[in-house]
Amino acid sequence: MLSSSATAQTHEAPPAQALSTNRVVTAVEHIRPMRGGSQPHLMRCSDGHYYVVKFRNNPQGSRILVNEHVAGKLAKLLGLPCPETCFVRVREDLVRLTPGLAIELRSRKVPVEPGLTFGSQYPSYQNDHGRRLGSVFDFHLSGIAEQVGNLSDFLGILMFDKWTCNTDHREVVFLPRWTTLGTRYRMMMIDNGFCFNGVNWNFPNSPILGLYHDRTVYRNIEGIKSFEASLGQLELKATYEELMKIAEGIPADWLAGEASSLSRLLECLFRRKKIVPELLQQILAMGKGFSS
Repeated sequence: MLSSSATAQTHEAPPAQALSTNRVVTAVEHIRPMRGGSQPHLMRCSDGHYYVVKFRNNPQGSRILVNEHVAGKLAKLLGLPCPETCFVRVREDLVRLTPGLAIELRSRKVPVEPGLTFGSQYPSYQNDHGRRLGSVFDFHLSGIAEQVGNLSDFLGILMFDKWTCNTDHREVVFLPRWTTLGTRYRMMMIDNGFCFNGVNWNFPNSPILGLYHDRTVYRNIEGIKSFEASLGQLELKATYEELMKIAEGIPADWLAGEASSLSRLLECLFRRKKIVPELLQQILAMGKGFSS
């Protein structure tokens, strides 16, 4: 979904942290539409940062916003490489004055719905002229593994996708860092809208779901012991209290009267922790075809 060829800079992801109060920023400028089935838009916001913004009237439904919010908070809680997320307030006058701020349906375009939306921070950097969009690559060619500095994080992300039942292919982006030895990349996970099986909010387990398209990133896996650290984080940090806390503050119009359904989803997610090792074993049972 993310792609930019801005000036070469280093973009380090912020350190992992515990869940905090939901931040709210205000959109001040529309930059451009972004790729993806939910038809997000890139916007500059009141804190000076840029955000990939998803709207309640996106073609995939408002549950996608809930999924992005919940999964983003969980990924941050587990210390996985992921963007900062927040609520983005989009004013009605900005929508009215920006024709490009629209959703394309089959036969027509409609304006995005103003109000509170979901925002995922886009990598950027500060220079003498202000904040600028960073260089972000979403490679779809094999062979990138050799240049990724945090390759081992793919294991934690795989565990996360099995736990949350991500029914899409795992999407990541690569943030470049230019060194005297050549270009290195830091990987960051994005697009969590199809965790919890998208709008279905259930868990149809399958070993082939949620995998990254270049399976060579998993080639260093040495059995279930490779996941011990990630499983330990899951057990320690994904407590029942933390999961329930995530639901607090989600805009009511995102849920459309489904608050009880979300609570049941999170309760089921808590119980699923027990079967995550088994789900990982099912992937390992696929043998060499899984990581090559």
